[in-house]
Amino acid sequence: MTSNVSVVLARRPRGKPQPGDFALRTDALRALEPGELLLRNRFVSLDAGFRKWMDAGSGDNVLPAMEIGEPVMGLVLGTVEESRHPDFQGGEWLMARLAWQQYSITDASDFLIRLPEPLEAEPSHYLGVLGDTGLSAFFGLRDIARPQPGETVLVSAAGGAVGSIAGQIARILGARAVGIASGPDKCRRLIDELGYDGAVDRTGDVDAALADACPDGVDVYFDNAGGPLLERVLEHINDRARIVLCGAVADYGSDAPGPRNLFALVTRQATMSGFLTHTRADEYPAARRQLAQWLETGQLKAPEYRLQGIEQVGPAFCDLFAGRNFGKTIVEL
Repeated sequence: MTSNVSVVLARRPRGKPQPGDFALRTDALRALEPGELLLRNRFVSLDAGFRKWMDAGSGDNVLPAMEIGEPVMGLVLGTVEESRHPDFQGGEWLMARLAWQQYSITDASDFLIRLPEPLEAEPSHYLGVLGDTGLSAFFGLRDIARPQPGETVLVSAAGGAVGSIAGQIARILGARAVGIASGPDKCRRLIDELGYDGAVDRTGDVDAALADACPDGVDVYFDNAGGPLLERVLEHINDRARIVLCGAVADYGSDAPGPRNLFALVTRQATMSGFLTHTRADEYPAARRQLAQWLETGQLKAPEYRLQGIEQVGPAFCDLFAGRNFGKTIVEL
């Protein structure tokens, strides 16, 4: 164990990321300093939201803007290979916001979440349905959307990591779930595989499809897309609708103006709220237990789009924006 392969940002993406935006770099793996630990990353999570911090000047209170030639930041899942930190021991499983690398060295000041010992599910689930994506769906629906039995919950990017879970949770809570996805194949899979009640193909006539799939209007919009699609959906919301802003994949790397009809929130007395899942780490164990119970009973399915090898990390991230994935996108190292 003398070297470490990293995926670095080779150039700043223009719009949707392309494979050439990323490159592999091999470095010598240095020895640990006191207070540090070495994480062997077993899985890398590919999450569209990290596209935001690839732009120059995009730093904020969550992450600084990523630097050209430096490892790309994201979520990883791994085991502690070596520890000189008093709070961590070898063999522990951790989910962490670190870089796309085979190994990570951290002083534990980064975002680190311990997994249960022993693991209660497949390891990759702790990046997906039992990780930040599944927890985002859970917290957004339970605490912001609060769907009532019989209401219509509309989910954008419904074939993605968060969306694929959000619609299923909405149905578990007694609501009617309608998903928006790109292309007839994904729309079919939402209904046939995940139990969605209806689907809207965003590559067609979205207004007509929304009116057909949501004849009584939209009570909850769980938004992972933003952009022009949010503008279209606002024309279909009901009085006192709740819009949950979880992501904005259409806006990452885009300078297009936002929705021009936000006054619909006033006339419909609707609310729109964003949230950050990682600020609620103390609630993870209880939320995971509920999600795991639904998994065990078969009420919840966890589709994955999985590739293997560090060289697949950049292409897998591009697959997200090209619409090739369904469910959670993960690379196993």
